[in-house]
Parts: sequence; structure tokens; C-alpha cells
Amino acid sequence: MSVDQKMDSSRRTLLLATSAAGGAAAVATAVPFVASLTPSERAKAAGAPVEVDVGKLAPGEMMTVEWRGKPVWILRRTPEMLASLDKTDEKVSDPASDKPMQPEYAKNKYRSIKPEYLVAVGICTHLGCSPSEKFKMGAESGMGADWPGGFLCPCHGSLFDLAGRVYSSMPAPDNLEIPPHQYLADTTILVGEDGKA
Repeated sequence: MSVDQKMDSSRRTLLLATSAAGGAAAVATAVPFVASLTPSERAKAAGAPVEVDVGKLAPGEMMTVEWRGKPVWILRRTPEMLASLDKTDEKVSDPASDKPMQPEYAKNKYRSIKPEYLVAVGICTHLGCSPSEKFKMGAESGMGADWPGGFLCPCHGSLFDLAGRVYSSMPAPDNLEIPPHQYLADTTILVGEDGKA
């Protein structure tokens, strides 16, 4: 074997070893990079459906859960609260919920599956503020003698009734959003999934 052939063989070996080491380094660098592009467990959980037990929610009470980083209200309405929706039909801008701010199964006067429970995203459709509950009726509410109960957005004064329908001539353009949801049992609601797969 000549000197040139020995050198050529050494170079080839060095070239192969360097290429293998470079390839291994590229893979070692790429794996964490590709892994960083997949959503974290926390991010997956943030978008996951939320199971809520409403069994201890008394009539007239509301609870808030978080779904996709948004507050979701669950209000157990009293018979008086449900009756107030007839009074607000003439005052709200979209009484029949024609705008698609709710799933089709919640496109009714109550904007819910079961009239007793309102499930709504607690974010004003104007600039994303969170409205306050103003459930007391009449002068006791501080909203006027004819106030039937509902929600007030303190940022710009938008008013919503107890079905999350926005009053006419308010800054908020739309009713509150009704998220997809379903009942797993009489008192268990799954927010974020409606069973229509």
C-alpha cells in the first residue's frame, strides 16, 4: 500500500467519523427543538374540557370555572330569574339569539340546555372586560326600580339580562358567548365539549 493510499484511507476514516459525530450532534440539537414545538401538558390542560359539579349550587347562586383561560359562569336561575327573561325580550338587541354566539342547542329564550342553568363565558363582547353580577331586582340592586336582574359591565356600562343577552344601544355588540357544553349527569356539566363529535 502506498503512502498516498494510506493517507487517503485515513482521510476517509476521519471524514466518516466527523460526519457521524456531526450527524449525532444535529440530532441531539433537533430533538429538544422539535419537542419545544409540541404543546406542554399545561397548555393541553388549558384547552381541555372542564368537568363541573353543580350539585351544591343553590338557586340564585353562580360559580365561576376556568376554561381555555376564560372565566365561565354557571348560574342556577330561580323561577323568578327565568320569568324576568320575558320582561327583557323587548329590551335586548338579539332576543332570539340569531347571532351565532351559542351552540345550536342553546339557541332558545334561556340560551341553555336546561332552563335552570346558564353556562356563559363571563367576558363582555365589547372590549373583553368581565361584567359584574347584578342579580337583585328593583331599586335594591342600585340599577333602578325596573331592573329585572342581570349583569353590568363596569368598563363601559353594557347591560346583559339573566340569559346573557345584551341590551339594545349598548357598547357591547353581541350577547355573551355560550361555550360548548353537555350534561354528564343531572348535576355534572362538561364545559368545552358538546358530545357532537
